[in-house]
Amino acid sequence: MLNRITLMGRLVADPEMRTTPSGVAVATLRLAVDRDFKNKQTGEKETDFINVVAWRQTAEFVSRYFTKGRLAVVEGRLQIRPYTDRDGNKRTAAEVVADNVYFGDSKRDGEGGGYAPAPSHYSAPAQPSGGYAAPSGGDQFAELADDDGDLPF
Repeated sequence: MLNRITLMGRLVADPEMRTTPSGVAVATLRLAVDRDFKNKQTGEKETDFINVVAWRQTAEFVSRYFTKGRLAVVEGRLQIRPYTDRDGNKRTAAEVVADNVYFGDSKRDGEGGGYAPAPSHYSAPAQPSGGYAAPSGGDQFAELADDDGDLPF
């Protein structure tokens, strides 16, 4: 049998990080995922709100770098589990257990919707040789100093 799911959506709130009594990290998050089609009556796309659970290193990664509004891609499996609510009623919960979580937007795109900056131990890559220097001011494209006009392939 196969139980795989891939979702892309925006975080509704910051992830909630907890640890189990045995010390295992677990993060819960909620994604707003638009449907691919429009409602016939309203003409608008509907949104599903999907609960996601991440464990261990994935949980730590999500809680450290994802914030409300960030676009996330989640790979995992669908899990349906029974539980009893506070009033003693039997219920079921559907959630995605995340195996991998990726950024769905770029750093620049995410700044408007909540972005956690790189950790302080992050260091920028070394400048490549050959006359190329990354431009300042956020633009990542620059003219090559020794461009002879020929394509390299």
